Amino acid sequence: MKSKAAVLRELSRPAPYADSLPLSIEEVTLLPPAATDVVVKVAGAGLCHSDLSVINGSRGTALPMLMGHEGAGEVVEIGSAITDIKVGDPVVFQFSVSCGRCINCLAGRPNICSVAPTARAKGELISGGSRIRDASGEVVRHHAGVSCFAEYAVMNRGSVVVIDESIAPEDAAIFGCAVMTGVGALINTARIVPGQSVAIFGMGGVGLCGLLGAKVAGAGTIIAVDLDDRKLEKAMQMGATHSFNANDPELTAKVMELTHGGVDVAVELAGAVAAMEAAYAITVRGGELVTAGLSPIGAKFGFEHGDLVSNEKSIIGSYMGSCVPVRDIPKFLRMYRSGVLPVDQLIDGKIGFDEINAGFDRLASGGALRQILVPRLG
Repeated sequence: MKSKAAVLRELSRPAPYADSLPLSIEEVTLLPPAATDVVVKVAGAGLCHSDLSVINGSRGTALPMLMGHEGAGEVVEIGSAITDIKVGDPVVFQFSVSCGRCINCLAGRPNICSVAPTARAKGELISGGSRIRDASGEVVRHHAGVSCFAEYAVMNRGSVVVIDESIAPEDAAIFGCAVMTGVGALINTARIVPGQSVAIFGMGGVGLCGLLGAKVAGAGTIIAVDLDDRKLEKAMQMGATHSFNANDPELTAKVMELTHGGVDVAVELAGAVAAMEAAYAITVRGGELVTAGLSPIGAKFGFEHGDLVSNEKSIIGSYMGSCVPVRDIPKFLRMYRSGVLPVDQLIDGKIGFDEINAGFDRLASGGALRQILVPRLG
């Protein structure tokens, strides 16, 4: 099968990307699906900071790679071993496939499957190998087992979650990453309880999803922190009770005064060590710091050991919002349809392949939260 696709062949090309064109729009060949694979027609794919961190080189990877890890579409072909989904089913893609048999999967934590990272590091599917070839026959790697910046994609059965057909797939696209990571970090990892005070660092797409997760969980005080005043304004519109610019030299003192000693839960969703340090500083005695941001490879976060112990603080990592995708994606979609999780407010617009490089310029500059690539647009 032939498919138009956005392929990354070189890391760290300079911005603006509209000029340097790190993503090459090519026609690739998709190999037939293996027994446990599916072929999907991509309806929409979100441009995410995780994609940007690969493009700009802060998180390296083997190349060439067909990019895109957040999206939705329709199943058009299934492998011979698949019996639980059918052609025509609408699906959301999720970027952390699981084996179902390792110790973490058996413990109900498929998001941190012990087997999947090996395939991901190689740019392969968990069922083995790549299903993508370029025009010269060279192997093209899969991004997070998904590679949905394309008209069609081949992925493992475990990378798709069947959803209600009443939901527009372009709107459902962001549920496989931004919503799971942000909402999940607050509901599943932090386990916010009604009345708690929360500070969220980073008001990008994931951070605003985290803000909505805090609202759903019943947090009493929701503090938004970001470097960009435009994003802070958006956060206030979406339900934050207070906002602070991260550059404010009095940030810690102001939050401590507002919360009478610090927040119950600080959540770092910016992917920056400075945000981690500020979040730790404003966490109340006995509180917890949850982080789902991904800093550049090699970045380190430090704290005073005695402070951690004497104040009995907790630091918790959250990968993919501690979600079980087959449980949480449909649940979050039901919440969206009922109006309590209005994540469609994060979508800035829909773009075609001709705008994808410029779209990452907008994302990098803070001028966009979530743009949706619609492969057949225009």
